[in-house]
Amino acid sequence: MLRALCRSARRQCRLSSSDAPNKVLPHPRLDYRNIAENIVYKTTNAQNRKAPIPHDAIQSVARAYTEFKTISSALNSQRNARSVVGERIRQSAKANDAAAKEVAMAEALGIKEEISRLEAALASVEETLLSLALAVPNDTHPSSPLGPESAAVELSTHGPAPIPATTSRDHVAIGKQLGLLDLDSGATVAGNSWYYLTNEGALLEMALVNYALSVAIRHGFKPVLTPDVVRSEIARSCGFQPRDTSELSQEYHLSGTSQDLVLCATAEIPLAGMFANKIYQDSELPAKVVGIGHAFRSEAGARGKDTHGLYRVHQFTKVELFAVTTQEQSEKMMEDMQNLQISILSGLGLAFRVLDMPTEELGASAYRKYDMEAWMPGRGSWGEVSSLSNCTDFQARRLHVRYRGPVQPNHPSLTTFAHTLNGTAAAIPRLIVALLENGAVFDEEGKLTGIRLPDVLRPFWIGSNEGGFVHWH
Repeated sequence: MLRALCRSARRQCRLSSSDAPNKVLPHPRLDYRNIAENIVYKTTNAQNRKAPIPHDAIQSVARAYTEFKTISSALNSQRNARSVVGERIRQSAKANDAAAKEVAMAEALGIKEEISRLEAALASVEETLLSLALAVPNDTHPSSPLGPESAAVELSTHGPAPIPATTSRDHVAIGKQLGLLDLDSGATVAGNSWYYLTNEGALLEMALVNYALSVAIRHGFKPVLTPDVVRSEIARSCGFQPRDTSELSQEYHLSGTSQDLVLCATAEIPLAGMFANKIYQDSELPAKVVGIGHAFRSEAGARGKDTHGLYRVHQFTKVELFAVTTQEQSEKMMEDMQNLQISILSGLGLAFRVLDMPTEELGASAYRKYDMEAWMPGRGSWGEVSSLSNCTDFQARRLHVRYRGPVQPNHPSLTTFAHTLNGTAAAIPRLIVALLENGAVFDEEGKLTGIRLPDVLRPFWIGSNEGGFVHWH
């Protein structure tokens, strides 16, 4: 079984190295020893998270690591022997002892051949070890609930009491009637789950972006406009691993280029890439940025109401929070970012709840994850509008994001892998769903007459209310 896994791992490593000529990062610095010494925990953790890896993958990492150490030890021994023989050659030459020199030269040749063999074996095992270990998910916070999505723990609720569910508040019907949304043209131009926002719908997106951005900036986040395209190497280093391995890809790949490029699934990826392969002083952390970008998802989701209208689409505008911290700062930063997200949603006047997400809902990189769900009466359910993840050093080890401690005289300051966190400031289409379904205004006969929007968006509104149906409150 190990041989089969090793062959598969080497094949995956070769596939993931298809962009080797354009590679910009060193090999990831994974903690093989930690995996090998905690087989039971790591295996249970992967099972609890439903990680898409073979059941004996952790044991395979441990076996490969043992083999790696054995070969490394033998290689170091041979290199030491080469140094000793080299000194003998030099001494025999100095003493004009031709016989001794000839014996030492023959021994050196044998050592050279053995070193070449061991170096090739070590490179092969290291390639296998890296590929196997890359699939191992992050550890899990002790407080994270076990199980599927239904096991999520509600941490808090906010906003007004949820209004009764009714199909009359369906955001698609409201958007079409008020001229805010054009799904038919989107389907004609690009296919299902693509859309146009029109008139006040387009203005609403821009107002939401700038509102969320303003709140993040007030909390010390520096604004960034991110590229929508990244090297697939950067995306992989962020730990994106699709759970549904039957899908060929959940990314849009760009063809016709000399580089292996993908469209970003989230602005988290280019934001993380900003810090790649850099070393910071601990006094420079935490570093906090807020990015504005587009998210592209080739797999828009399951059938049914999740693909209805704007809830799950192939492209959407997203304002993303990202932070790099020391290892001691990350848990506090997660709570600070949660408070920022609560501030944004509270300002919009939405009924929402904060959930501590269970193990099966954690992506490969997340140590702990909070979701925020807004009440959407037209859908008749709560819908995720924001998430927040502490990835500890999972991404930093792959992206080589490090920091140094305080400088001490006559002592070199060692580098430590940083912690990274990411969270949604505003996923625009879902916020529009929540605002339309909660803000729809009907007359006594049940006819739609307008939409109430929160006053916090008013300073960011462009143009006039020509339709007369937007009511600020």
